[in-house]
Parts: sequence; C-alpha cells; structure tokens
Amino acid sequence: MTDAPEPLVLRLGAPAHGGHVVARTDEGRVVFVRHGLPGELVRVRLSDHEPDASFWRGDAVEVLEAASGRRAEHVWPEADAVLAAAAGRAPLGGAEFGHAELETQRGMKTAVVAEQLSHLAGVEWDGAVRPVAGETPDGTGWRTRLHLDVGADGTAGMYPHRSGELSTLGDMPLATDAIRALAPWSRRYRGAERVDVAAPEGGTPLVHVNVRPDASDDDVAALRAELTEWGAEHGLGVTAHIPGRRETQVWTGAGELRETLALPGQDEFSWRVSPTGFWQVHRRAPETLVSAVLDAAQFAPGDAVWDLYSGAGLFTAVAARAVGEKGSVLAVEGSPVTSADAAHNLADAPHVRTVRGDVARVLTGRAPRGGQRRGRSRAAASSRARNGQWGPRPGRPDVVVLDPPRAGAAKDVLGAVDHADPRRIVYVACDPAALGRDLGRLRRRGWRVDGVEAFDLYPNTHHVEAVAALSRDR
Repeated sequence: MTDAPEPLVLRLGAPAHGGHVVARTDEGRVVFVRHGLPGELVRVRLSDHEPDASFWRGDAVEVLEAASGRRAEHVWPEADAVLAAAAGRAPLGGAEFGHAELETQRGMKTAVVAEQLSHLAGVEWDGAVRPVAGETPDGTGWRTRLHLDVGADGTAGMYPHRSGELSTLGDMPLATDAIRALAPWSRRYRGAERVDVAAPEGGTPLVHVNVRPDASDDDVAALRAELTEWGAEHGLGVTAHIPGRRETQVWTGAGELRETLALPGQDEFSWRVSPTGFWQVHRRAPETLVSAVLDAAQFAPGDAVWDLYSGAGLFTAVAARAVGEKGSVLAVEGSPVTSADAAHNLADAPHVRTVRGDVARVLTGRAPRGGQRRGRSRAAASSRARNGQWGPRPGRPDVVVLDPPRAGAAKDVLGAVDHADPRRIVYVACDPAALGRDLGRLRRRGWRVDGVEAFDLYPNTHHVEAVAALSRDR
C-alpha cells in the first residue's frame, strides 16, 4: 500500500452494492465511496488506492454539498464518518447508512436490488424495498443480537470497518431496548475474547462468552463469578465456551434461547435456539419472512417440501404445519449446533426429517460429513457415513425453500433442485448479488421468476433481505 494521498473532492453518483456510492476522479478512475449520498459533493479520504488497481475505495469525511436525504445528525454518532474524521479516529461499523433518512436509504437499496437483478439475472424488477411492520421512525431498536470483541484487558468493543484496532462503545442504538438496558459494552470481561448477547422479543436474554485460550483457571473463575452475579441481577442466562471443552457450559439460567411466533388463527410456534445457533437478527424478521415465504410457496396439504439451509427450523415448522401429516418436509442444515436445534424443534413432527450435512451431498445421496438423521442411532449413522452412502436421494419435492448464507447457494445445490423439478422454488436471500447470480443460473435452466419481494430488515445499514418465487411451464 502506498502512502495515503490527500483527500479528493468528488461528486457522488449512483449507489452500488456493498454500501457504496460511485464516483470518478478527473482522470476517470472509479472510486467506491462509503458514507455518502448520490449527488453530494464530498471530500473523500482514500482507504484503498493502489496505483494499478482498477478502482479505489474511500470514505466521505466532509460534506461540501449535502443531498436532501441526509440527516441533520447521524443515528449513531460513533458510526458517523464525518465526526470520526474530525476526531482523528475511524467510524464504527454497522450503521453505514445512518447518515441518510430512511426513505433515502430504501431508495438506494431498491436501486441496488434492481441493478443486481437486471445485471446478473436478466430480471427487470420494478419493486421497492419495503419497511417492516412496527419499525421505529429512525430505524433503531431492531437488533436482537449483538457481537462484541474483547481486548486483552477485558474491554469490550467493536472493530471499525476494515480496521484491526478495537474501539469501545458508548451506546448501540440499533440494538433493542432490552440489550441497551443491559449495556454489555460497558462491562469488563477479563479472560474472554468474545461476547454475544441475544434478547428474543418477549423472551429471556442470554449472554454467551468465548474464553481466551490463554485464560488461567483463576481468570475463568473470576469471570464466571462476575457474570453469574450479573445474570442473577438482571434475569439473564449466561453460557460459556472454554477452549478444550466440547460442551457449552451453562453458568446461570436455562442455557438456551426461546423464540416464538404467532400467526393469525394458528397456535403459537416455538423454537429452541442454542447460544451459538443462528436466528434472524431483526425483531420482526421471523413474521415478515414467514409471511413472504407462505405467499410465495403456496403450500398445499400433502405437499413434499425441501427446506434447504434450514437453520433452527423457522420455515420448516411453518411448512410442516401447512402441508399436514399427509405431507413431508426434509430440512437440511450444515451447522451441527443449528441442525441439532432444528431436530429438537421438530422432534414431535413425524412427517419431518432433519439432516445435518452439506446440502449438495444430501441432495445427491452422498453422506454429509458428520451427518445425523433423526430416528437412527449415532452408531448406525456413523456406519452409513463411513460407507459413503446416506440412503436414497430425497424424493421429488413439490416445493423447495432455500435460505442460504450470504454467499448464496452452491452451484451443485441449484443443479440438484432443478433436477428434482419442484412445482415452486422459494429463494430467501440476504445479499442482492448472490440472489441475482443464483436467479440467473436458475433462469438459464428454464425457471421463471414470478416475483421478488424485498424488505428493509437491516435499517441504517446497506443490507437487505429478499424473497423470490420461481416456477416454470409444465
């Protein structure tokens, strides 16, 4: 990396994927700028500026001409790039759109989703990124999960974007009131290297700590005593992972999270989520996404369903109830912890089969590594895995639901789904580029995109969640 040049004065153009706005230097070089808005004239401090690079990156550190959609004050001052630059520090990450009004944010996200679908999938989308029900006026108070890194002295904080220097927090406005009331960033965690806080909507919060590999027994004992007292005082669960010990330790409380969802006219759904398991972050995400998936999937009684990358079984449980016991649901999840949650959550549904393993391997009949199938002993499962066979390939589904990680679905998974020839495919995506790429692959196999809904489940960030429905002519 060469020495940082003087900041550039640039006129910002269209929004781009990843939270950037595109600008060009006088020489025509593309610069991807964070913390700006289309049309603004800003001073940009470059972060990536190799002379031979095809593009540069930078942050807007001074606004010379503001756009009409810029807020008078950033929603989280510690993440404000302009304030941070004036103070000689880097802004905290996690609210890179916090300088923009919500309507402006959603306009930028809509433009990015449309561009990715057009460029990568050949789909001309005229929809819009929609707010979720019950959103706060400034888009704060939605995070039910919070990750904090811990320094060697026990100080908790976060790393600024593309930085290795831990910064402390004074507040985290995107977090729910339950997390903000705990103020976990204000405590010392000597002996820990990471702290995760989760506060389910209407449920009991839980704090999970990862102990440092070099922590002494005295360090661990002191940390446990402090957190157990804190947990008892605030009604928290506290769990810990200690290097060299396989099982998560429960220091106080139930040792797990309980998530619930009520749909109109139905009994309440309930899921166990382990301390290190996956669950949607926004407090209204489960109901928002379940409603969209139900609309897109059009489940019918007796349907066979594949729920791929199923997590703890959010969509699995809903699909199982929709298709009834004359139907069937296959849930496949690669994470051992989250797959165990799914198996636990669906244990009373005889028409649901949960499988832990690589999704592509399961769909092609090859053994997922470490795979476990409910209803069989571990010894039998291990024997089948050693023989390289996990039983017959799953039968043909009527509906396939995919909710892959940010990188998108594996190419082999899309091929297996196409080969299975379901009536409907429902694709849930947290990354517009991955969504566009995978919809493009399915379209080239003859699938038609019937619709895409996009939701602002990450206000004040550049992230967006989308649900796409696909079918093809019979």
